[in-house]
Amino acid sequence: MENKKVLMIIPAYNEQDNIIRVVEKIKKNYPQYDYIIVNDGSIDHTSRRCHKKGYNIIDLPINLGLAGAFQTGLKYAYFHGYEYAIQFDADGQHKPEYINAMFEKMQQGYDIIIGSRFVDKKKEISLRMLGSVVLSLAIWLTTGKRVTDPTSGMRMFNRDMIREFALSINYGPEPDTISYLLKQGANVAEVQVEMEERISGESYLNMSTAVLYMIRMLISIFFIQNFRKRDGRFREKRNLAIKDDVREENHV
Repeated sequence: MENKKVLMIIPAYNEQDNIIRVVEKIKKNYPQYDYIIVNDGSIDHTSRRCHKKGYNIIDLPINLGLAGAFQTGLKYAYFHGYEYAIQFDADGQHKPEYINAMFEKMQQGYDIIIGSRFVDKKKEISLRMLGSVVLSLAIWLTTGKRVTDPTSGMRMFNRDMIREFALSINYGPEPDTISYLLKQGANVAEVQVEMEERISGESYLNMSTAVLYMIRMLISIFFIQNFRKRDGRFREKRNLAIKDDVREENHV
């Protein structure tokens, strides 16, 4: 991977108790990866602590939410020429030791690799996992593709996807976007990963926000996406690449 440019995008909102631990682990054990922290208008000491440590950071003046912070990171990746970008949580739940496996899977011709907790393991029976099961079913019904961990926030994107997210609007890092891109012809695969439990701070999802989130995702997957323009650019681009390969083989 030495000759490949990989950027870890770390959106952070009020992660003062986690961000130092996360970044220091990356710097110490995985220096082959670049990283950028996108401070999403935090009102705690996240920004101050990062600047004090001299970390690579972009400070957003207000809280834009995960979608805005993530797109900021992908714009940075696009304009700095990165070939691959990986969405990485600032709360310490994601493990960088799985990035290489995701990268190797990406080399098989995929556009997006999802770090999934459930490729080889079954989902536990709980209310927490019910939403994941429902979203997986919704994606399968609308795309014919199986995504075992649609809510995983650990995702790797190739250069084409970086460009797509950086230069387009309304692309949040959410399950409905994965569903939409599958319909567009993007190739998506999953790699088995393990994730840690959050040590400090609180997730933005509680019971009420989780229910609203599920409703919003399902409405988007089943209805709103039917009205979004589909130009099939990924499928068309891949077909052209295949034709070029065939011409080259015939020429040889």
